[in-house]
Amino acid sequence: MASSDPILPVPGKENILITSALPYVNNVPHLGNIIGSTLSADVFSRFSKLRNRPTLYICGTDEYGTATETRALEAGVTPQSLCDEFHVKHKAVYDWFEIGFDYFGRTTTEKQTEIVQDAFLKLHANGFLEERTTTQPYCEKHDGFLADRFVEGTCPKPGCGYEDARGDQCDKCGNLLDPFELINPKCKLDGFAPVPRETAHFFLRLDKLQGDIEKWFEKAVKEGNWSSNGIAITKAWLDQGLEGRSITRDMKWGVPVPLPGFEKKVIYVWFDACYGYPSITANYTDQWEKWWKNPDEVKLYQFMGKDNVPFHTVIWPGSLIGSDRGAWTALHTLSTSEYLNYENTKFSKSRGVGVFGDGAKETGIGPSVWRYYLLSNRPETGDTQFEWSGFVASNNNELLANLGNFVNRVIKFVNAKLGGEVPEFSASYTDESFDFPGWIAGVNALLAEYNHEMETVHLRAGLKKLMEISSQGNLLLQYRLDNANLAAHPERTKAVVGLALNLSSLLASIASPYMPATGESIVRQLHTDLKFIPDTWDPETLKSGHKIGKAEYLFQRIDEKKITEWKDLYGGTQASRAAEEAAKEALKKKKQEDKEKKKAKKAAKKAAEADGSAETDATAVADAPTTAATEDIKQLPIRQKEPVEK
Repeated sequence: MASSDPILPVPGKENILITSALPYVNNVPHLGNIIGSTLSADVFSRFSKLRNRPTLYICGTDEYGTATETRALEAGVTPQSLCDEFHVKHKAVYDWFEIGFDYFGRTTTEKQTEIVQDAFLKLHANGFLEERTTTQPYCEKHDGFLADRFVEGTCPKPGCGYEDARGDQCDKCGNLLDPFELINPKCKLDGFAPVPRETAHFFLRLDKLQGDIEKWFEKAVKEGNWSSNGIAITKAWLDQGLEGRSITRDMKWGVPVPLPGFEKKVIYVWFDACYGYPSITANYTDQWEKWWKNPDEVKLYQFMGKDNVPFHTVIWPGSLIGSDRGAWTALHTLSTSEYLNYENTKFSKSRGVGVFGDGAKETGIGPSVWRYYLLSNRPETGDTQFEWSGFVASNNNELLANLGNFVNRVIKFVNAKLGGEVPEFSASYTDESFDFPGWIAGVNALLAEYNHEMETVHLRAGLKKLMEISSQGNLLLQYRLDNANLAAHPERTKAVVGLALNLSSLLASIASPYMPATGESIVRQLHTDLKFIPDTWDPETLKSGHKIGKAEYLFQRIDEKKITEWKDLYGGTQASRAAEEAAKEALKKKKQEDKEKKKAKKAAKKAAEADGSAETDATAVADAPTTAATEDIKQLPIRQKEPVEK
């Protein structure tokens, strides 16, 4: 349902539209997925809002495509019910991580169908789609064409040889592939070798659009702010030369191709997915075009892992140019990340290796600590590692010892010794024992650096500046905040307290994009509200006489013994626990099915005795399978109705 009071761009202001790559719906996101897109975008969104800019952050689950259809088939459910289930699971993970989307939607909606089909028809009318008869892999075992990623085998590229390459891309070397290039290709579902068969499909003529895409790319990189890996990946694609790529598939789970003769085909997910950004916005507000078709008033920031770059910097821009030249809000800033690995290996749900979104909560450590550690290790220029020793150290030696210590120390002192009020003080106070004006100037210099790093989306560097400003607070208190100083140097001590409380207010604001709950705790203790992030800090924002609240601990020490415990728990043993739970669930399900079958058989027998029907016929009906996943897939309607949001 559209919002009754949506965030909209304001003419003449710096309007910021933010998206993070739509997470694919068929699995729970792991920490690498989270830091690579949704969490990073959330930090910038919160910062932009605290800079008093009209800002909209849009995301949602990417739900169409072969992987969803396959997972649903394996689970014995319809694709829609699988998407409904995992949409809720994804949202629960992001809610726990305090990721503040303005709207979190999904791609299986009527708006998605409407917008994607409109783009498709315009590309067709403008001569950028071409019908070709192609040879595609076909599985004779289950009688169906296989989408590229539905074929698995060994990568054929020299020096690679990755055995789990997909028919569309090798995740190891990153090369795009054709399924028939694979060595020993097999159907993902049943392991049978596919055979080639002819089928007609539409190709997006990226070759005809290359000149326009290159012009747009050169302008966007010059005017905006792109990560170096995003520039390199895009340039490599363009230098290699673009070719037409098929954008339709022989399957049912997707946006229907809106042309006669293609009723049994859908528009493929890699073309469809990026249009999820405007379609999700359209479900948020009927005035979505004020964001998405307003290139002169809106700046678009997009966050993603490096594997998503070509879709956002080549294919989708080409589609937007070819369908509605100049009408769409174009990409301004691209923030891409490398990979976050887990303890020198890869995250693996099947092997139980690594922390997935729902597992972080189970540790009992709050989201602020998780957010801090992930962002301080954000893989901006190269791959980084999640390590439990680093996780614990970042809490104990950085958050607790620096930020937590500073805020807690000054608020406790004020409540214990100064009646819980900001004392009479002046920010212009000077003393030969400490350079107070120089200290204030130093804080403002660091604040300027913080703002610069954040504006240029250097989030890891921005976090470092935050902690440097907090360190300045501890420097101020050093040897100057205790009972003896209050008795011997009351004016100086009160100046220290006044400056420290005001610095705490600033820290709440600049920490809030990274650790929202921490920012909320600080302002609650100060009994104030979250202030906009300024260009220059006012050290007298909290006036003398202002009553503060009670002290709270921002962070708690983590016992280092937990390192070994968590390494064991998330190093593979969770896979066996998951298998045990799955086995129990399967047994429970089978018992329920047997119970229902017996009940149906008994009812059928009773009915047969009543009307003289043959018991054997009744028994045959009762013994029929209660579900048929394959038939569910075959009977899916071509046009999906919009699901209820959960």
